[in-house]
Amino acid sequence: MTGAELFRALHRPRPQGDPLVLPGPWDAASARACVAAGFEALATPSAGVAASLGYEDGATPADEMFAAVARIARAVDVPVSADVEGGYGLAPEELVERLLEAGAVGCNIEDSGEGGVLKDPHEHAEYLARVRSAAAGRLFVNARIDTFVHGDGDPEQAMARAASYVAAGADCVYPILAPAGLLPLLRSAIQGPLNMLARLDGEGPSPAELGELGATRVTFGPGLQRRAAAVLREIAAALR
Repeated sequence: MTGAELFRALHRPRPQGDPLVLPGPWDAASARACVAAGFEALATPSAGVAASLGYEDGATPADEMFAAVARIARAVDVPVSADVEGGYGLAPEELVERLLEAGAVGCNIEDSGEGGVLKDPHEHAEYLARVRSAAAGRLFVNARIDTFVHGDGDPEQAMARAASYVAAGADCVYPILAPAGLLPLLRSAIQGPLNMLARLDGEGPSPAELGELGATRVTFGPGLQRRAAAVLREIAAALR
């Protein structure tokens, strides 16, 4: 079984209340720590990687992002999915090639561009279809839907985008920052795996609770990196 096949198998079927939980490492050391804790797969967060490289979220050069993903993938023996933001302006075929070269078995691709402007859903669906075609089953494509972070938060729009992306071949959809209360509605309308974001500050539902509401998998964005940075600041301050 290839890495992509193993990663895909981890998503289906998932018992209700038992979502696939994917921590977000930002470098090789954090990736190894997550695997040592028993996680079966990892999902890099672009914002967390950006912070570790000294960039603002969304400002990491593509070459540096792919190099960071490659270091993480080389450091562990579990599947690694990479957050590649909006695709860095790369043609789908080149994006797939670079992901595979980095050792990734999956990717997040968001449907907003520079300045948080939502992309035309039909054009973005065509882009996703080309990614899926070029990958030929070698990548698990998670289509991020940004209507709750950059749009007007209309669940109908989110569900319409999800339907377009699933029809284009996306393996999973990710309505980032969707309110947990909308999850049952989203779940009823979305075919296939559904990714939800969990918080690490004790606010909002736990991963298990998100699973009960219909999430197939749960990620944390840059939450782990930001929490680790906060702990390091406390330690550093104590040393003074």
